[in-house]
Amino acid sequence: MLINCAAYQDGRKLADIPQTAIRDYVRRPDCFVWVALRDPEVVELEAMREEFGLHELAVEDAHNGHQRPKMEEYGDMLFVVVHLLEIGAAGQVRVGEVDIFVGANYVLSVRNRSNVGFLNVRDRCEREPHLLKFGSGFVLYALMDAAVDRYFPVINALEQELEQIEDGMFTKENSARDNIEALYALKRKLTLVQHSTTPLLETVHKLFGGRVPQVCVGMHEYYRDIYDHLERIVKQVEALRDMLNTAIQVNLSLISLDDSAITKKFAAYGALFAMPTMVAGIYGMNFEAMPELRWTYGYPLALAAMLGLDVLLWRRFRRAGWI
Repeated sequence: MLINCAAYQDGRKLADIPQTAIRDYVRRPDCFVWVALRDPEVVELEAMREEFGLHELAVEDAHNGHQRPKMEEYGDMLFVVVHLLEIGAAGQVRVGEVDIFVGANYVLSVRNRSNVGFLNVRDRCEREPHLLKFGSGFVLYALMDAAVDRYFPVINALEQELEQIEDGMFTKENSARDNIEALYALKRKLTLVQHSTTPLLETVHKLFGGRVPQVCVGMHEYYRDIYDHLERIVKQVEALRDMLNTAIQVNLSLISLDDSAITKKFAAYGALFAMPTMVAGIYGMNFEAMPELRWTYGYPLALAAMLGLDVLLWRRFRRAGWI
């Protein structure tokens, strides 16, 4: 689906143009065309390949989707893949993708599996003509910056989810099994975020460090700003993973403590039953030589001994916290 198609020159928008006019504007000096597609069909991508002269391997990657975040150069053209992260209604992490084709006189963004568009990015660029003069290099920065900024709410949501799970662990609101399942579900979400952010860190570094692609010349400080944001996000994800691993160990320790407490209770109650059993067992042997067998007060004293020993043990176990 074609979202919009516009031509720009000297930092200002010339007009919204039809697809058939793209080739005419691309040929103009100091002019570039910005086209946005969403979940395009093969025919639409093929049409754009012919209009802009895109490399067929990059077009194939954009059509197949599910690419790892990366940046590839095909002659004077850049092909950049950035993941789009969103929190769904059920709290799951949804991973979309934007594939960006960048040339000296064009920008083509292909958005897949994402409900949030980039119209605000276009508005921002048009409000900053002094930056839009940098052409397609600035548009690439604006798109990547917007995608990276959307990572922060996702990280914050995962942090809050971890805090809720930790609170439930100590307040016993959920069972130990529920806590373990929630922690491992959160770990899978963090893994998705990590797979989207860590490779992108290396990709962005290529846009301002070392040999910089021609379309990005003059934009070093802006791409370094994206790199700084990504570096902070990657560190947050690593810290969250460490906290998550700690939470898993703490939860397992709490389970062991609960099991130990139950074992102590069983042992204590077993001792309470074992003591009378021992006394009854001794006097149930019925040997002829046992003097207590014919004693008038033997039976009540045996019961009193059983009761007294059980009371003594019960008080000791109670004081130790076993009962």
